[in-house]
Amino acid sequence: MVEKDELLEHALVYGDYKRIPKKQVQEFMSKGYDIVLRVDIQGAQTLRKILGNSAVFIFIVAESELAMVERLIDRRTESHEEFLVREEIRHIVKDLDYVVVNAKGKLHDSVKRV
Repeated sequence: MVEKDELLEHALVYGDYKRIPKKQVQEFMSKGYDIVLRVDIQGAQTLRKILGNSAVFIFIVAESELAMVERLIDRRTESHEEFLVREEIRHIVKDLDYVVVNAKGKLHDSVKRV
């Protein structure tokens, strides 16, 4: 897909290859749908270069770095190495349009803000 230029964005993230196929995004956009993509900081920076101001970038964060660490530990979805490379909260870039705090137990409020 990379060689055929079929991807809007792709990267190696926390040891896994992530990708966004152009075809899927184009199909839904042509039908008038808004598209929601879940990407990391690197992906957001790449997509900002590609999409410019035609997209809205929202960064969703825990209420504190400690809360983020606790959630990652509780989820048990990261290896020790993956956990150590998680530094998004330190890299909120100026290119993002909004930052939404997702406080523990307040998911409904966070969704409303988005």
